[in-house]
Amino acid sequence: MTHSPELVIYGGAAAALMALALHALVASASLLRRILALNVLSSAVFLLLVAIARRAPDGPPDPLPHAMVLTGIVVAVSASAFALVLLKRLHDAGPAPAEQKEDAVD
Repeated sequence: MTHSPELVIYGGAAAALMALALHALVASASLLRRILALNVLSSAVFLLLVAIARRAPDGPPDPLPHAMVLTGIVVAVSASAFALVLLKRLHDAGPAPAEQKEDAVD
């Protein structure tokens, strides 16, 4: 079975995005950067699903991965909005009482 050049390009781009997102997810201490890394990771998965949806060079693509991507986009946007609202409320609440005591001692 031969692979089309598009599959190699899209698959490589998806792998690179996944690697960058996983690195940012593990290495970053900022919650906002972690949320953004999860968004990049989900975009890489969507790109990979669209890339492997092709059945034959002349045939139509498989509609199931496309439906999964559309559903995934809706879920990713909803989860991102929820995570950003939680992050804003966490920021507005201020530091935890234990952190306030440590700051007072220093």
